[in-house]
Amino acid sequence: MRACRREPVPHTPVWFMRQAGRSLPEYRQVRADVPMLAACATPDLIVEITMQPIRRYGVDAAIFFSDIVVPLKAIGIDLDIKPGVGPVVADPIRDRRGVAALRRLEPDDVPYVTEAIQSLVKELGGTPLIGFAGAPFTLASYLIEGGPSKNHDHTKAMMYGDAPLWHALMDRLTTIVTDHLRLQVEAGASAIQLFDSWVGAVAPADYREFVMPYTSRIFAALADLSVPRIHFGVGTGELLALLGEAGADVVGVDWRVPLDEAARRVGPGKALQGNLDPATLLAPFDVVAERARDILARGGKAEGHIFNLGHGVLPGTDPDQLARLTALVHES
Repeated sequence: MRACRREPVPHTPVWFMRQAGRSLPEYRQVRADVPMLAACATPDLIVEITMQPIRRYGVDAAIFFSDIVVPLKAIGIDLDIKPGVGPVVADPIRDRRGVAALRRLEPDDVPYVTEAIQSLVKELGGTPLIGFAGAPFTLASYLIEGGPSKNHDHTKAMMYGDAPLWHALMDRLTTIVTDHLRLQVEAGASAIQLFDSWVGAVAPADYREFVMPYTSRIFAALADLSVPRIHFGVGTGELLALLGEAGADVVGVDWRVPLDEAARRVGPGKALQGNLDPATLLAPFDVVAERARDILARGGKAEGHIFNLGHGVLPGTDPDQLARLTALVHES
């Protein structure tokens, strides 16, 4: 929490995106016969899976176990998470009828979120819990494309070709995301992270026109809660200055831009989070250690630094690599 606020810290804090995931044998055991969205709606499972990496690694923060499409499912969108594919939407949204189906998220739509967070806060003690949500652009892409997309063809076709429809969709998603994040903080989350996984597909000028107003609105709407706000996107090296401008307290950086350069691009007044390439953890640990120390040195150029990966833990990662990396960061 101090690193998020750019205050002095005794050591660089560390947590990992997707740290409660498929690399952990205990995760695979509890998820063996449980579909992803069912697990995300079961408080006991949410608590157990969120706690697993805290017990194993001793990281400095927990990330709430969920998925970015949970609020969309909760308001009635017909979607599922298919193993090996990702979120798949039965009826992609490409017209005003589809946009009109996106109603506001009410607390009663996601009672399991509130219940799980309240239980987690008690169990975590002094360890912060990070709540999260998918950003409007990434949610819009899933809804428009009907699933993951390489080129975001339909998404960009709407953005460029029917701007009023695009803005109507983004407006509704912004309200849903804001309500979802606020609900998590009010239940006890110590910080929030907004994931914009696909926004690296957008050019800077288009980001400023079609995406940034909605991201900024979310961060502004949460300002009164006085919790750190983290913003992370993949492939966003050309957008880092704009991500900093959008209103978050911490900008997450993927592995493509060195942290000292990222600090220059983001500008003053922000902490940084990142940015070890997740695939590095598949190499021998001496390689991991060398690269981690380089990141820690470069992170010293930022006003605050939270060590993390440049994206989520890969399923084939040896959990012992993460345990050793956590210890190395703390010792350094």
